[in-house]
Parts: sequence; C-alpha cells; structure tokens
Amino acid sequence: MDAQPVIAAIRFAQGRRPADPIPADPMAWLDSQLAPGLPGPDLPADLPATLPAIFAAGREDTERVRAGGMGRPNQARIVQTETAAAIALSVGGAQGFRERLVAFWANHLAIQRGRVPLFAGHYVREVIRAHVTGKFEDMLVAMARHPAMLAYLDNNGSIGPNSPAGQRMRRGLNENLAREILELHTVTPAAGYTQEDVTSFARILTGWSFQGQREPYGFVFRANAHEPGPKRLMGRTFPPGQEGGVMALTWLARHEKTHRHLATKLVRHFVADDPPPAAVDRIYGVLRDTGGDLGAATRALVRLPEAWQPPLGKLRNPQDYVIAVLRAVEAPDDIAPRAANFMQNLGQGWWSPPAPIGFPDSGAAWSGPEIMVRRLDWANNISGRGAGRDAAEVAEAVLGPICRPETLRAAARAGSAREALTLVLVSPEFHRR
Repeated sequence: MDAQPVIAAIRFAQGRRPADPIPADPMAWLDSQLAPGLPGPDLPADLPATLPAIFAAGREDTERVRAGGMGRPNQARIVQTETAAAIALSVGGAQGFRERLVAFWANHLAIQRGRVPLFAGHYVREVIRAHVTGKFEDMLVAMARHPAMLAYLDNNGSIGPNSPAGQRMRRGLNENLAREILELHTVTPAAGYTQEDVTSFARILTGWSFQGQREPYGFVFRANAHEPGPKRLMGRTFPPGQEGGVMALTWLARHEKTHRHLATKLVRHFVADDPPPAAVDRIYGVLRDTGGDLGAATRALVRLPEAWQPPLGKLRNPQDYVIAVLRAVEAPDDIAPRAANFMQNLGQGWWSPPAPIGFPDSGAAWSGPEIMVRRLDWANNISGRGAGRDAAEVAEAVLGPICRPETLRAAARAGSAREALTLVLVSPEFHRR
C-alpha cells in the first residue's frame, strides 16, 4: 500500500478499518467529505432531538424530582443516546475527516456536557456540524444563540444595569460569554483588547437568552434586559439591540487576529504541535481572502505539503486513539457506550472538557506515564475482540508502510494472537497521527 492513503486516513481522518477500500486519489477522498448536507449520527425516533422536545423532557424530569422521584431519566437517556450515536458514527462511519472536523470545532467552541446535559448533542449537531464547512461567522452567531452556550457561560442571566429589568431587579452583567468569545473563540489577547472592551461586549450581549416554557423555544432576545444605547468595542461602535450583537460577532469573526488564531489551531491540530509558520500563513491567507470560509480553509489544509510529510508526528489524543483502535479491530457500533467510558478513563470524556478553552491539542498533555499505562492496559483488553486476527495483516491494513519492521518482528515473536495484536495497537506508530 502507498503511504498517501494511510496518511490521509490517519492524519486527517480517524484511522483505517481493515475492510475499508483504498482511495485511488486520497486528496479527492478527503475533499468528498467536505460537501454540505452529509448525514450525521443516527438517532432513535423516540429521542427528544428538537429543542421543544428537549425542553419538555427536562420539564418532566424537574416535575418528577419535585414530586419526590429519584434521578432524571430523560436527561440520562438523552445524554447517553446522543453520545453513543456520535461515537458510533466515528467508529463505523466512512466520513472520518468530517468527524475530525466536527470534533475540532466542538473543542474550539467548547461546552461541558455535564453542565448542559440536555443540550450538548443538539449543540454539536446544530451549531458545529451544520456549519463545519461554512462561514465561521455563522457558526459563531449560532453558538452565541444556543441554549447550551448561553447556559454554560451564564449569559442567560446577564442583564444590562441600566435596562428596565436591571433597574427593577438590581442585577447586572455577567461577562463570562463576552470574555471567552474574545479570549478563546475569536481575536485572542493578541488583538490588544482591554477589560473595558470585555465589559462593553458583555453589555452588547445583554438580553441574549433562551426560554423553554413556551414558544419560541430556544433563543430569545429580551429587550427589557438589554443595556440601552450604542456601545464601543475595540474602537468600533455598535448599535443597541440584537442587531448590535450580531454585528459585533460578525466583525470579530472576520477580524484578522481571529483568522490568524483559527489558522494556527487548524495547523496545530492536523499538522504539528509546533505549527510551521509557512503553513499557518497559507491557511490564514485563505481565511482572510474568503471572509472566514471554513470549507475553503480545510481544502487548503489538505494541500499543505507539510501535512503529507512522514513520519507522523502528533500523538493521538485519547478520543482519537480509542476510535482508531476500535476501527482497527472492526468493533461493532454497539460498543459506543463502553467507548465513552474508555475515553473518560483515559482523561478525555466525550464533550466534557474541564474548561471553556477545551481539551489541549499537544502531545505533552497526553503523554504522562499514568495515561499511557492506561492506554496499554485498555488496548490489551480490547485486543480480545480481535483475537484470532493476524497481527501482521492488521498492521498492513491500518498502518501500511508506516509500520516499523521492529513492530512486525515483535508481533511475530508474541506468545499469542491477542498479544501480537496488542503489540501492533500499542506501537509508537499507532499512537501517532
């Protein structure tokens, strides 16, 4: 097997399954996964998957608890089913590159599933997946309007001090969402914004909230909680009302510092922990020239010469590693619920970063001795699913020419087929992407 299909599947996608066809043109194969409208995870027909249904399920749980019942069964079912469906798509699907992009952008605009359990799956489907190859400004505005982010960063309770509601209730601003959008999601401190800008942006976003008791379910703009008058942000003046918030978010999404930040993160994720400056410059230029077109930036990303140069250098994070192993042993989709537990045990729970900055994206964060020992133990256990498989054949199918001779020799000397397969799955080259 040629190296390019392997690099395409490992560096850009989620690893090969032995039965996967080998693409004749790896770049065209990657491009094909960037078309709009590709299917997402299959959800059961009875799962509350729309916002009205999700809010209704949450109300049922709340009423049950108030009546003395134990637990929140609807919440538990929604969380478990959404998570399992998304993982199953990664383990068994053929759109690994697109799933990697969904994971990347979900980590960039991160929420914590434990804080907003009812909404996490809907957020990833409607905010991230729906815009993953569109304009960044559309993704950013959708994020700022979604109940998951509004609740996670407390903007639903942010009230303009001089608004009618603020005067009546004596409540004020919450700056969490404004601060994280500036610091993490868009321009970063490199833009030179000040604390005054954070406060002003928080005023711009007052009134951005949601409701779940009646229509319209989801985002609402509460004019009586919005700080009146125009506001200045980083030298620009924005009008009052919801329009000013959309204008501010759009301007931030198109800012050159945002494009530089996004380019750096994309190259770091798909190419190297230490992003090559020339590669960052190229992706930055595409984002700048296209007004933040993520599809165009992604197509440019797969055409970076640096992205195709062996050896593979980045350490797979726990989620990537678990998915790649399960694909290598051709695990069935129904392993997804247990896979979520595996990832949690390895330090990277699904949709569960510890902070708004998301999970780290460098090998140093995932190469500690304890985490690596857990990986080895888990891989040894999961190899039982592939017991009887010829380790050399698996290595050829999923690693091809990047498999080292030392790995094949060690597998050949192993005491059992399971041990041989484990040696392939824990080899240095399998840990890399």
